Amino acid sequence: MTNKTVHLHDDLYDYLLDVSLREPEVLRQLREETARHVYGSMQIAPEQGQFMALLVEITGARKLLEIGVFTGYSSTRLALALRTDGRLTALDISEEYTATARRYWALAGVSDRIDLRLGPALETLAALVGEAANSYDLAFIDADKTSYDGYYEYALQLLRPGGLLLIDNVLWGGKVADPAIDDANTAALRALNTKIHHDPRVSAVLLPLADGLMLARKR
Repeated sequence: MTNKTVHLHDDLYDYLLDVSLREPEVLRQLREETARHVYGSMQIAPEQGQFMALLVEITGARKLLEIGVFTGYSSTRLALALRTDGRLTALDISEEYTATARRYWALAGVSDRIDLRLGPALETLAALVGEAANSYDLAFIDADKTSYDGYYEYALQLLRPGGLLLIDNVLWGGKVADPAIDDANTAALRALNTKIHHDPRVSAVLLPLADGLMLARKR
């Protein structure tokens, strides 16, 4: 027994996947294709995707926001969890990476549930606030780390009261806990973690899932 989160050595991690992961074939194919990509490590872990999809199902979320698409694993996973009348607004800057995402959205049959908006995310978010403030049920942030604070602030404006915000990579491979590391990405994540911990606008928990997943509920 332990009163701390258990360390997942390789055998235990494999066991976790064996007894827990339910991954549609289209997502397995996407994950394997992305693993061959030069930036394949940017893709979320499959168990994280399954957890986020479960949150969509539990909350009954119908209007989702994703900041950072890459090749589309998380957006496909979330869109599959939506009801048929649900919609996901997906933000990215890369036509190249999202071409893969579009292909898998089509294969998964969820293209009609996803509104892809290409361009600098902060600019897109500013426009979205004018269109749809306080209307999103769930938002997921997984993009450039130095802009996380800006994404966080815009996401809070876009979420309805009670809406859920998920933020990826908040443990950053353990770098956030090492005071000797202070590069721009690490510093931005460390600052945001501290900010959320003291932010009265949300209730929040940081989970040691994959590379760290922050859950914050807008009050």
